[in-house]
Amino acid sequence: MDLHSGLPFWIVKNEFFDLYHPLRKNYKIDVAIIGSGITGALVAHELCEAGIECALIDKRTISTGSSAASTAQLQYEIDTPLSKLINIVPEKIAIDAYFNCLESITDIENIFKKTNIDADFTRVPTVLLASNKQGVKLLDEEYAIRTEVGLPVKYLDAKQLKTYQNIDGIAALQNDTSAQMDAYKGAINLLKYHQEKHQLQIFTHTKVEKIDENKNNCELLTEHGHTISCKYVIVATGFEAGQFLPKKVMNLLSTYAICSAPIDEKMVWPNRSLIWETAEPYLYMRTTKDNRLIVGGEDEDFQNPDKRDDLLRTKIKTLERKFSRLYPEIEFNTEMAWCGTFSSTNDGLPYMGPWKKGDRTLFALGYGGNGITFSMVAAQVLKNIILNQKDSRLETFGFDRPTK
Repeated sequence: MDLHSGLPFWIVKNEFFDLYHPLRKNYKIDVAIIGSGITGALVAHELCEAGIECALIDKRTISTGSSAASTAQLQYEIDTPLSKLINIVPEKIAIDAYFNCLESITDIENIFKKTNIDADFTRVPTVLLASNKQGVKLLDEEYAIRTEVGLPVKYLDAKQLKTYQNIDGIAALQNDTSAQMDAYKGAINLLKYHQEKHQLQIFTHTKVEKIDENKNNCELLTEHGHTISCKYVIVATGFEAGQFLPKKVMNLLSTYAICSAPIDEKMVWPNRSLIWETAEPYLYMRTTKDNRLIVGGEDEDFQNPDKRDDLLRTKIKTLERKFSRLYPEIEFNTEMAWCGTFSSTNDGLPYMGPWKKGDRTLFALGYGGNGITFSMVAAQVLKNIILNQKDSRLETFGFDRPTK
């Protein structure tokens, strides 16, 4: 399936990682990673740094799946507000999920600092806008519980919101812990780094059709009949992981984004905040290093790529109109637009680890709007599983996590 269409800004902006290296013979490695997006790259990084021999396999050109269309906003907030999540899963799990997202932002930052990789990682604030009276009620509930558990949060009334963000609104929540990055640039440069430092093998245009496993190892069968023997296999392919799962665990959504032409720096909104709304479908906004503005959202239930793509022109107009409502003084000229498919779960949390205890097929599925932070957590958790080290985060993000 085409995971996105249109013209994603990140592929236009960056040097293309034009690697063509299909697997042409049987192969053996300790750990095989399926998927070369930002999730697969973070997993490969953690394994390589731990001295675990691994190889990466992808049916596409490197990182040209969902990561190429990601708007890459890194926040501790997840799709399900904390005040609602505690009614879906045990309170401890809900709180742990939020704190894990918060910590993972710094973990990602430290990876790029340590490797000296420029992924356009930038610390920025987050502003969550109340779209209406119902949104104000949600903000009140979120502010109360986040304050109670010790998450960083500030409440902005209408006057404070105007002063801080120059938006005429009702109220907002704000924190200074978020970040933004270029997921495509980060992924390809992490993989290049480990190609050079750890001789990481990457096989492109190689589709894995089947995974067989026994007590001691796994065997992957490719579409051209070659096999990959390994001790563990890690599936980091987003919603396309469904072919390797015993049952469906996610819902598919179509999402849309537009990117402006560069504007004068003095016209960029204050603080370069990540901005999003409580309304559904929600609106989200970020800036880029070269003073472009990215606006996204307008999610729809996914039906098929054709119907998703047919809506793009209409969604462009809707997103432009919503942006103009918030910042009428900023001229937004759409220069690029794209749409993509992503996954969500019923509780808003990702899935990571084995389907059942003892399996050698492991999953790194950063489902939801905050997938990159989840992917960072998954990379650490799966490394610990392979090293036979206990990781309590499996209780929060595993397939068998409890629900209410």
